Amino acid sequence: MAAAVQQAISRGETLVAEAGTGTGKTFAYLVPALLAGGKLLISTGTKPLQDQLFRKDLPAVLKALKLNAATAVLKGRANYVCLHRMARAEAEALLPTRDDARHLRAIVRFSGETATGDRAELSEVPENAAIWPWVTSTRENCLGSECPRFSDCFVFKARREAQAADVVVVNHHLFLADLALRDDAIRDFLPAVDTVILDEAHQVPDIAADFFGTSLSLAQWLELARDSRALGLSRAADGASWSALTSTLERAVRDVRLALGDLGLVPGSKTPLARLPHGSKLLEALQQLDEEAAELARAVEINRGRDPELDLLAPRVAELKRGLAEWSRALEHRGGEEMPPDDDEDPAVRWVSVSAHGAQFNKTPLAAGRLLARAREAQPQAWILTSATLTSGGRFDHYLAELGIAARTARWDSPFDFARQALLYLPQNLPSPFDANFPERVAEAAWPLVRANGGRAFLLCTTLRAVDRVAARLQQLMGRDETMLPLLVQGSGSRRALLDDFRGAGNAVLVGSASFWEGIDIRGDALSLVVIDKLPFSPPDDPIVEAKIRYLRRVGRNPFNEYQLPEAIVRLKQGAGRLIRDENDRGVLMILDERVLTKSYGRTVLSSLPPFARTRSEEQAIEFLTRRRAAD
Repeated sequence: MAAAVQQAISRGETLVAEAGTGTGKTFAYLVPALLAGGKLLISTGTKPLQDQLFRKDLPAVLKALKLNAATAVLKGRANYVCLHRMARAEAEALLPTRDDARHLRAIVRFSGETATGDRAELSEVPENAAIWPWVTSTRENCLGSECPRFSDCFVFKARREAQAADVVVVNHHLFLADLALRDDAIRDFLPAVDTVILDEAHQVPDIAADFFGTSLSLAQWLELARDSRALGLSRAADGASWSALTSTLERAVRDVRLALGDLGLVPGSKTPLARLPHGSKLLEALQQLDEEAAELARAVEINRGRDPELDLLAPRVAELKRGLAEWSRALEHRGGEEMPPDDDEDPAVRWVSVSAHGAQFNKTPLAAGRLLARAREAQPQAWILTSATLTSGGRFDHYLAELGIAARTARWDSPFDFARQALLYLPQNLPSPFDANFPERVAEAAWPLVRANGGRAFLLCTTLRAVDRVAARLQQLMGRDETMLPLLVQGSGSRRALLDDFRGAGNAVLVGSASFWEGIDIRGDALSLVVIDKLPFSPPDDPIVEAKIRYLRRVGRNPFNEYQLPEAIVRLKQGAGRLIRDENDRGVLMILDERVLTKSYGRTVLSSLPPFARTRSEEQAIEFLTRRRAAD
């Protein structure tokens, strides 16, 4: 793999490389890229992987090669404490809860001790704490060089270090935000980079669809109202009736949410524009919100020049009003799925997602690869894209179609002895995945193995609804058999906390959904049983999936074979990849979906998995697990 990467770099090519778990992908791309010299940009799938690469893998390879190279890590603005906004929050004391006030005190202490301002270093304040938007900046509200704390700014310090570094580590969200012209964080030096490496590259097409699309959330409007009230009262108190203006705006935002509820949209729902019930209430609510925003815009304009931070509100209002106008026009015309007949246009779908108190209006491209390809063509350097899960049935066709970029491909299997180290167990008398009591049947089928293995298991479900039902039935079975094991359930704590508890317990059972299928590395005895409830097909009524199926049919392609099945296989490979992480791991992968045996596509599914030994016998599966425990 290192030789293939070296060749691609020397030729300025694009290489798409699949390499199984244990091949040492990170070293395989770092060694040739570092030896090639020049400026190197590495993008990873998540911020934890970004930190691991920057703090562990990169220093180890540089030391081994005896190379001196300046390295830097760069994240999006929201990851760094903004000293100016933090000081304003502290001075104005308008925080709504005691938790916010306590978290702010911790952040103030942290800001005086940290060299980076990276909130990942502050474990005391939860990642999802409500205080963070008060003490971090966005592109829209940042004062830039006019900020009184600019010389101390953590964001610009990180950017200066990235500009000067030989190796810069970012994550896909920041990288694609730049390509989609959403952020100026790395645009200045991306054209000067000699090599781009995208690790965990299976995530790139989906993230690209997000960044090349657009979204308008009610939370953005409420944040605008909050900032306008605070800035107006503190910087231009005599310039307008700021409290009345912003209260009216907030009421208009709430009316939009109520109008969505009146249309039958419930929290958690995702509804395409084409399926929104006809009615004028939503359109009237959007128009009323636009009118209140116009009032705020006039107040900001009247006070232009009095304060630079107050002046930043004008482009924010204008941008939100533009998004609102687009959605109002779409509702009036009821165009639904936007599929221009001209192939040069970009097909997209509009859809609305609703939460308990908010909503988001989205427009998502259905062929994001076209947009990504245009961005790639504008960049002259070599690109290396790698992951353990890019192929379906050994072929890259689906991934390349989604990526939209012409590339050379290569793949290397894992060096592990899967036939000896792991067993694929497909139970007899599998329950139908469409059975009303399927989650309970999953727990009942898995329990004998979980009990025999003394826990040390992941139960991976395809939906959050199934997680709670599987966990509840497992709890009952543990009580019945008086075998109580630590049971960790997604939603009962943060992902990081649940994983820490799992590793610490040594005999835990974790029941989780999508966020636990990938990006988790638990080696050794703590995890030796992975149970997957069903093939992870995307819900066909998901607005994006539904629109993409129609789009592919429209252009003469087979949606199931070219989109739905390959996507499910890639996700399944990710879930299965949690089991064997090094040459000493042993364990059982249990799949409870009868379709891998009864459907013609089942052979493609099974051939895409590592070459596990297979059984349909519960006794053999239990014996495989207990033999390892006895040896231990």
